[in-house]
Amino acid sequence: MSGYREDEGLFRAKFDSFTALLSSCRKVAVFTGAGVSTLSGIPDFRGAHGVYNSPWNGLSVEEILSIDYFYSHPEIFYAWAEEVWYHLEDYKPNICHDALAKMEGKGLLISGLFTQNIDFMHQRAGSRLVYELHGSAKSAYCTNCNAYYTYDQIAPVVRRGEVPRCTTCGSLIKPDIVFYGEALSSSVLKQAEISFSQADLAIVLGSSLTVYPAAAFPELTHYNGGKTVIVNAQPTSQDRNASLVFKDIEQFSRALDEYLDTV
Repeated sequence: MSGYREDEGLFRAKFDSFTALLSSCRKVAVFTGAGVSTLSGIPDFRGAHGVYNSPWNGLSVEEILSIDYFYSHPEIFYAWAEEVWYHLEDYKPNICHDALAKMEGKGLLISGLFTQNIDFMHQRAGSRLVYELHGSAKSAYCTNCNAYYTYDQIAPVVRRGEVPRCTTCGSLIKPDIVFYGEALSSSVLKQAEISFSQADLAIVLGSSLTVYPAAAFPELTHYNGGKTVIVNAQPTSQDRNASLVFKDIEQFSRALDEYLDTV
């Protein structure tokens, strides 16, 4: 359990307000960040112990994750990524992933789940309507002939300390994630704009809401007359606009999972 757990009485009063709000809303959109995956043991990026807070072999993570650096030093990117992203099968979806999948299964998440995470944990938990803003490590492609590769094909190569190369043409393989210097998917951004603008309720889970344009999505709900609920260990710049703010993702997710069993 995290150190952010709220007093049970206060939490229950707030959660009752949340369930009343949820039951009154027809269109709900969810936005998740790295704080959701930390419950599975996957490193956070911008939290108190996030991987951005210290250099890796003297290099900043932002530099390693820039597209130009990837093309010039793929061996360094993959050495870093081997530690962070290419052991994802060792992790399991957690109660938050499970609750959101259950929420979708009960028809309470028709506006979609948008995530900054590239670990495809939402899909492993059973969520289907998932929009990955920063791409996914689940797939990769050849930078020359565009041949497609799965995570299961690439991960063993990376774990051997090798740079993945296309088996057809020998060119560099790139994971299907959005590096710094690359544009986000225009189709995903458009869908997010539609979903959050039309949502009666936007739920933010585990995001510091500091990276734009993704962080602007809950603002679209607020400015179009909808409600927002934020669940994050640290304060965010949008807490002032939220109807409810919770601190502990696990505490919130367990309560949500239990509530969904009653509806």
